Amino acid sequence: MLHRKLDRFLSEQRPIWVYLRDQQCWIEDAVVVEIEGDLVTLRHEEDDDDECRSWELCVRLDSIGAVSTRLSTVSRSASVDDIATTGDCPEAERLGSP
Repeated sequence: MLHRKLDRFLSEQRPIWVYLRDQQCWIEDAVVVEIEGDLVTLRHEEDDDDECRSWELCVRLDSIGAVSTRLSTVSRSASVDDIATTGDCPEAERLGSP
């Protein structure tokens, strides 16, 4: 199951969060670069003040405890009018009033 999920993230190239059991830490905003056997290569970038660092980690499938992804994002700088609400829903898709 985990192998199929990682394979999907590899094809989609979307950022994921990976929990490593053996190191007891989360790798944030990683991208799956390659899966070969039970080795998974992750690319992870860090921005510190003036520097931008890119890391590639090879981890075993056994050491991955959890994988999660962000479902959606909402800009904090956007105005309230830019956020879709139920009032913007097409009439055909609205639920009946309670």
